Amino acid sequence: MFVRSCVAFGLIALVSAPAAAQMSPASLDQMAATPVVTVHISEQLRAPPDQASISATTEAREPTASAALAANKLKTEQLLGTVRSAGIGSKDVQTEGVSVSADYQYETIQGRSSRRLNGYVARNTVRIKTREIDRLTGLLDTLTGAGATEIYGPSFSLADTAPLRKEARRRAMIRGEAEAGEYAHNAGFTRVRLLAVEEGTSYNASDIVVTGTRIAPMAAPLPPPPPPPGGSIEPGQIETGVTLTLRYRMER
Repeated sequence: MFVRSCVAFGLIALVSAPAAAQMSPASLDQMAATPVVTVHISEQLRAPPDQASISATTEAREPTASAALAANKLKTEQLLGTVRSAGIGSKDVQTEGVSVSADYQYETIQGRSSRRLNGYVARNTVRIKTREIDRLTGLLDTLTGAGATEIYGPSFSLADTAPLRKEARRRAMIRGEAEAGEYAHNAGFTRVRLLAVEEGTSYNASDIVVTGTRIAPMAAPLPPPPPPPGGSIEPGQIETGVTLTLRYRMER
């Protein structure tokens, strides 16, 4: 868990100099009797991801654009059939892009470069989401065996970040009141009363956690640890956080 905070303390907020000069001593005394403290709290929590996305591309080369698209359509259907056989539903498969482009061969003849049209290349990229992270390595093998020529990913995420953000808010509120109360006590006040709460943009970030093994000197060598469930893929942890701006009134 990582935390950040900053605090702003003052008797008069966002008041121009001429306006402050016009305030009577009585007004200043009233503000000094119950000043406001503003605390900015950032709270982040980590959790292992529970879903991953992979992009897989099929490719076909033919003399004409229509033939390339038709050939690639068959390859894509074969890939999608294999994906369905792997237990991934249609709601977790989405087309990211279809493209067709000319395929040129470049040559240099008598010092001059030229190009010759070989045909056309058609590509289709689909995005696949899976919740079986421990079977990712097998899924990658399945995709390549089904004709995928390029694979991007995996990209890890949390299906529902609301519980993590809820806990982050709870911790941020506790820290905010504690820090504001500390400033109040330092200024001679006994307690604080919450006036306003503002939440900044909640965010998700990926973070890879690397662990190691430490062996005591002169100890017998330990057997190698078993491979992680996902093979060579390390899902790490997902970091989710909130940033709160809390305003409190100091009271005696």
